Amino acid sequence: MGEPRTIVVTGAAGPAGRALGTQLAQRSDVRAIGVDLAPRAVPGFERVDAVPAADDPAYDHATLELVRRHGADLLVPSVSEELAHLAVLAEAAGLTGTVVVSPPGPTATAGDKLLTMLALARQGVEVPRHAVADVLHSAAQALDWASGPVVVKPRVARGGRGVHVVEDAHDPVWATLDASWIVQSFAPGQEYCPQVYRSPKTGEMQVVVLEKTGRKQGRVGNATTVTRLAEGEAADVAAVARATTEALGLVGPLDMDVRRRGDGTPVVLEVNARFGAVSASAPELLDAVLGEWPA
Repeated sequence: MGEPRTIVVTGAAGPAGRALGTQLAQRSDVRAIGVDLAPRAVPGFERVDAVPAADDPAYDHATLELVRRHGADLLVPSVSEELAHLAVLAEAAGLTGTVVVSPPGPTATAGDKLLTMLALARQGVEVPRHAVADVLHSAAQALDWASGPVVVKPRVARGGRGVHVVEDAHDPVWATLDASWIVQSFAPGQEYCPQVYRSPKTGEMQVVVLEKTGRKQGRVGNATTVTRLAEGEAADVAAVARATTEALGLVGPLDMDVRRRGDGTPVVLEVNARFGAVSASAPELLDAVLGEWPA
C-alpha cells in the first residue's frame, strides 16, 4: 500500500465539513487536513488551520499556499460562498484536477438561487414559481402572486440561513427584502435532499434519494434527520435530480433540495455544488471522489 493521499477540506468545522470528517476518519488511505474561518479541533481531521473568507483579497494566495504547504492531492470545498471564486482560481492556477469543483460557469449558476431557477426553468426542469423579491412590493402582493404562502431566501447563502415562510399579508420581513433575495411559491409536500455524484470523466451519475424527516426550522431549513430511500423509491425525485445536474452542467458531488407541490410534482428548490451536511448517509459520493480525483 502506498502513502496515504492528503485531502484538504474547507469549512471543516461546518456541518458539511464535519460530515466529511466523520467519513474520512474511517479510511486509512487518506490524511485529512481541515481549514476553517474559525479553526478548532474536528473529529477526522489531523489539524484544522485558519483561512481567510472567500471575499478577502488574501484568499487566493492563502488557498494556493495551503495546497503547496500540505502537499494536497485533493482540495474538497464545503463552503458555498467560495465555490464560484474557487472554480475560477482552480482553472487559472492549473488545479482543475485537484480541486473537487464544477467548472466556473455551472458553479456560479448553482451558487445563485435566482440563476439556478432561471436556468432550470429554461430547460424544462420543474421549479417553484419564482421572482426577485423587490418586484413584489408587499407580502400581500406576493401571497396573491403565488396564490398561497411563499418562501423568501437570500439568493446567495447556505445552511438555510435567512429562509422564511410568509403566510401573513402583514409579515414585517418584507420591509427588509431587496434584489439580493428570491421569492418562491411554497411547495407544501414531502421534502428530499438528493445526493448526486456525476463523473467529470464519463458523465455517469449516482443518485441517492434522502427524505428529510426533520428540519432545523420546522417546515423549512437544513435536515436534522434523514431517511435513505431504497433504489426505485421516489423515482421521480431521482429523475429530477439527474435532469437538474445535466441542465446545469455540474460534476462531482452535489446536494439538492427538492419538494413536492400539492399535486405531488417534485420541484427543485436549490442546488449546492458540493458535499452537503448529510453526505454521510450517501458514502458512495466520497468513494467516487476518491476513486476518480485528481480528475
